[in-house]
Parts: sequence; C-alpha cells; structure tokens
Amino acid sequence: MTLKHILLHPDPRLKKVCAPVEGVTPDLGKLAEDMLQTMYDAPGIGLAAPQVGVMQRLFVMDCVKGQDEAAKPMVLINPEVTWTSEDRSTYEEGCLSIPEQFAEVTRPARVRMAWTGLDNQRHEEEFDGLWATCAQHEFDHLNGKLFIDYLGPIKRQLITRRMEKFKRERARG
Repeated sequence: MTLKHILLHPDPRLKKVCAPVEGVTPDLGKLAEDMLQTMYDAPGIGLAAPQVGVMQRLFVMDCVKGQDEAAKPMVLINPEVTWTSEDRSTYEEGCLSIPEQFAEVTRPARVRMAWTGLDNQRHEEEFDGLWATCAQHEFDHLNGKLFIDYLGPIKRQLITRRMEKFKRERARG
C-alpha cells in the first residue's frame, strides 16, 4: 500500500466534477486500498478520489470511531444519492484537504445511496448520523463542492485565506 498525497484547498482540481469510473479493475482496487490507508493515516473518516488527484467518482469512508469496534471500511464507486430525509442535522465538519479548519454544516439527517462496490455488484444503503454526514461530504467532493461552500462568503473567504497562508508556510519548509 502507498500513502497518497492529499491535495489542499485552494487547488482547482478540488472544484471539478469527476468522471464516472469505467469499470472495476485491479488498479482501481489498489487505488481504493491506498486511499483507505491514506485516510486512516491522516487520520480521517472519509476520502474522495479528487482529494488525491484522481478525477473519478470514487470515495472511501469508515465512520467507526470506537477502539473496541471493528473497522467498517467502505469503497463507493459511482455513488448516487437516491433519497434524502427532510429532517436535518448539523455537524461540525472538517476536511483532510482543509486541515485544522472546522465549521458547522447542516445536511439531511439521513441519506440513501446506491453504488458499485469493488465486487462489481450494485449496493444500496441508508446512512444516518455521522455516516450520513460523511457520505454526503464525500459525495460533494465528486461534484467539486467543499464543506466551506455551505458557509457564508465571509467565513469561506477567511478559511481560504488561512489555507493559502498554510500552503505558503508549508512550501517554505
């Protein structure tokens, strides 16, 4: 497994709509494994392909947080939202592409998604709680949308400026 480099906002690739995955291949399986390892190492609970510079409709997630609970890594290829609840929930979201920046985002409390798995079979599941938030957050990445796009312009601009400064400082070493 290889840890992938995570793109940081602002990067124009994070604002692009991703192309559908054409087929489940061994290379795609390797990419998914690498993405899961990168996500766990970061640490995070979700990672979308565009965050590692791959402009395809694929994301991974695992929202199991308890030390005594078994991990539940998921790989969603060409996911589609098939239903969202009318009730809403608000979570403080962060993003591996926007490190150390957090903000409350309100989304549907439950969401149903359909996707292709690495087994090349169609899957469908309804997510709630943190799983629903994560699935929607990662799905947004595939459409060029970041969690800060849900914020007001002043807060969004403030976070973007912080990230520009963070990237400059990191580049200087």
